[in-house]
Amino acid sequence: MDYYPHGPAPGVAHGAHGHHAHGYGRPVNNVPHLGHGGHPQGHPGHPHHGQHGHGPPPGQPGTQIDEQVLGYVEDLQLGDEHSDVVRENALLELSKRREFVHDLAPLLWHSCGTISVLIQEIVEIYPYLTSNANAADLTPNASNRVCNSLALLQCVASHPDTRPLFLRARLPLLLFPFLNTSSTDRPFEYLRLTSLGVIGALVKVDDQSVTNFLLNTEIVPLCLRIMENGSELSKTVATFIVQKLLLDEAGLCFVCQTPERFYAVAKVLAKMVDVLVEFPSIRLLRHVVRCYLRLCDNRLAKEVLRQSLPDALASDPSLQRLPESIRQSLEEDQATK
Repeated sequence: MDYYPHGPAPGVAHGAHGHHAHGYGRPVNNVPHLGHGGHPQGHPGHPHHGQHGHGPPPGQPGTQIDEQVLGYVEDLQLGDEHSDVVRENALLELSKRREFVHDLAPLLWHSCGTISVLIQEIVEIYPYLTSNANAADLTPNASNRVCNSLALLQCVASHPDTRPLFLRARLPLLLFPFLNTSSTDRPFEYLRLTSLGVIGALVKVDDQSVTNFLLNTEIVPLCLRIMENGSELSKTVATFIVQKLLLDEAGLCFVCQTPERFYAVAKVLAKMVDVLVEFPSIRLLRHVVRCYLRLCDNRLAKEVLRQSLPDALASDPSLQRLPESIRQSLEEDQATK
């Protein structure tokens, strides 16, 4: 399906690579979030780091930067022939601590060469994403290593002090090649999950600069394709991102500005409702219905939806004629009652 049949709609710039999109997402508590599951076990680092086993990282949210964290950041910057294993472990350990060390993001951004290292880790995997590449060449270990790098970028994207710098450097565009892959192999899926998590972290906070930036990329057609063809988890995250963009007045105007954009979104939402009748998902349906509710805030969109709302959502106020799966989902959500 071509969401912009005659090329990108006016005002939509191509992303970094301009490929078609397929992807998977991982929602936790209704926002994209990156857990530690699936990551490789790290190799021992330098002796001064110590060993922490497989349990949760030490400390609590708000923990201050200590010598151990500084040591891991220094490990990222090593450039000798013995640094690869040490760097891999540092990526893993810092990724574990990103939610516990309050000022990790400014440290990563302002320490010499650290962001360059993360970019290097990400772009080195690009050759495995081409159509001519053998999917088996991308090992789980390599995928998890890049996921740890992306997780640290998510940390930077989430912090109020580094988010503007992250956007100014246009670093979100680094994620689009991962969203554009079509392989269903687990290493590729992890990359898509993690990349969606970074975008989700950006839109989670209501920030006009984030909305303006994303509306000038291919994130909307990327998310629409994922919403249509992805797994349930990927659909949930992608729909959450579209929902957050729509909640911004600029995002609503953007989608409703041309018939092509509006019908692209409406068509995908309608297909999702049809699938949800057969395979209910309360969390996914909530995001879908909230997208419909927001579209109705536009007068012209509301009139069109009045004529074309999916049968599974067209009902009397009592909801009694809705399919059972849809009715129960809507009744359990305060926002959609």
